[in-house]
Amino acid sequence: MTDRPVPQPGIMTIAPYVPGRSSAPGKDKVLKLSANESPLGASPRAVEAYRAVAERLAIYPEGSSRALREALGEIHSIDPERIVVGAGSDEVLHLLAQTYIGDGDEAVMSQYGFMVYPIVTQAAGGVPVIAPETDYRADVDALLAAVTEKTRVVFLANPNNPTGSYLSAEELDRLHAGLPPQVLLVIDSAYAEYVTAEDYGVGISLAERAENVVMVRTFSKVGLAAARIGWLYGPGHLVDAVNRIRGPFNVSVPGQAAAEAATRDLAFTHALREHNARWREWLTGQLGTNRLRVLPSQGNFVLVLFPDTPGQTAGEANAYLLDRGIVVREMGGYGIADGLRISIGSEDAMLAAAAALKDFMDGK
Repeated sequence: MTDRPVPQPGIMTIAPYVPGRSSAPGKDKVLKLSANESPLGASPRAVEAYRAVAERLAIYPEGSSRALREALGEIHSIDPERIVVGAGSDEVLHLLAQTYIGDGDEAVMSQYGFMVYPIVTQAAGGVPVIAPETDYRADVDALLAAVTEKTRVVFLANPNNPTGSYLSAEELDRLHAGLPPQVLLVIDSAYAEYVTAEDYGVGISLAERAENVVMVRTFSKVGLAAARIGWLYGPGHLVDAVNRIRGPFNVSVPGQAAAEAATRDLAFTHALREHNARWREWLTGQLGTNRLRVLPSQGNFVLVLFPDTPGQTAGEANAYLLDRGIVVREMGGYGIADGLRISIGSEDAMLAAAAALKDFMDGK
């Protein structure tokens, strides 16, 4: 007996998620490049829709996010009845884990995959199984080799955060083909709007034809991070199961309205993708000429690897940037101590970050 409530076994062994910095010591204003937020802000149509529902704050939301699901169905040419909307993709991932992972079950994920995957797995009583990556890229063979009779879920971020790497549609098909039918493949396509690779597969076609595949998406990377809207697309039996534990009013009225407007604002999404592609390529080229390794990225960020030379390490580079009011994401929590993740931001932010890192590497 104890003198206070005790958490369920395993809860206190979970490493809490630690978000990126949003400030720098002694700086009133910073260039925040640590959270993979939209470099162009939110869709003006989404902002207008958000404001328009201010008089409805006393009214419960429509419980199934019906209008948003219909908009997503229209724009992506998918069945809205096979969509579940959540308070950010984090909630969607938690719902999937609660539905399909139990005590002692295993969930497979790649070495440098999104840090929320082990959290939701352990919170459901499961055991994370880490598959090694090959040069910071998910390895299909390693993922399949990690599957056992205890495996219930395979989590794959595609593109992956924080590496920016991705699996092609062909590789995704091969991964799915190698899984037993009772193992759920969760394709987390959080950065899909930013992908420019021609051989990329977002996961919709797999989710259309397979009974054990679900695609997860988010609005957080395309201007609505504060609104907390995520969604999944999967087979009917999965949607039915997840909806049985989903909170009845889990998505706010302003969030639903803003996300519906953002879904239909294709011009803004296109502008966001074009801006990101331009400055992602530019920043990769600039930093790659300064004795730094920049991993090829399909997200709205790049992962920069630093040498272990004293005076040029990732930790020292981070301190140098902070001193100049530039906030990026340290990667020690992901096991990449020599890396810094830099979000793609405004033109001014990209010019400042590149110039600062050039000065740092030149010892100025």
